[in-house]
Amino acid sequence: MINAVFFDVDGTLADARLDITGAMNRVLKTLGRPERPSGEIASYIGTGVKDLIRKSLGACGDDAGLVDRATGMYEEEYLKHPADHAILYPGVVKLLKDLPDKRKFILTNRYSHLASALLEKLGIRAFFEEVFGGDDEDSIKPSASVMRRILPAVRVDKKESIIVGDMAIDVMTGKNSGIRTCWVTYGLGKKEDVLPLKPDYVIDNISELGKIITP
Repeated sequence: MINAVFFDVDGTLADARLDITGAMNRVLKTLGRPERPSGEIASYIGTGVKDLIRKSLGACGDDAGLVDRATGMYEEEYLKHPADHAILYPGVVKLLKDLPDKRKFILTNRYSHLASALLEKLGIRAFFEEVFGGDDEDSIKPSASVMRRILPAVRVDKKESIIVGDMAIDVMTGKNSGIRTCWVTYGLGKKEDVLPLKPDYVIDNISELGKIITP
């Protein structure tokens, strides 16, 4: 029996690449750094906000002071436009409505307030009890410390939990924590990275999750 579902955001519930890359390029422009192709910045999504900043800064990414400054600028820019272009993937709202008796949480490497801003704009924040973000760089996916911290706090048994995400780090988080895993194929992750990890479930549309959780 699965009673708790931990959802990733980017590439799983929503496609927010244009808003993320737009905010990052506005920061780079302000800093006098060369802007980068959207596809390149999008490839940095998933491993935490500061990692996105470091990689986008390129050769200057090892300047801790600059990274901190750029991170603050990025947060400000993103919050101005969290969902100008973002869309929910097909079936997301229906799935969330169809699981009223299941506990639902967000587990993302975004900062929690950035994730919440997007979810609010897309009209789905109310479906989730808590938004757990990558606010602490020492405890983000795929570290097992993430679930060791969260599960006792929300009083959830890992045997009754599942993590749903689109990247290898999501599956690795579940494997590292002894939690069932579900990989969605339509997101940012690549099958050559994810399939060798042997996720418990693989789905092509989020709507398929309903059959797994409530067979």
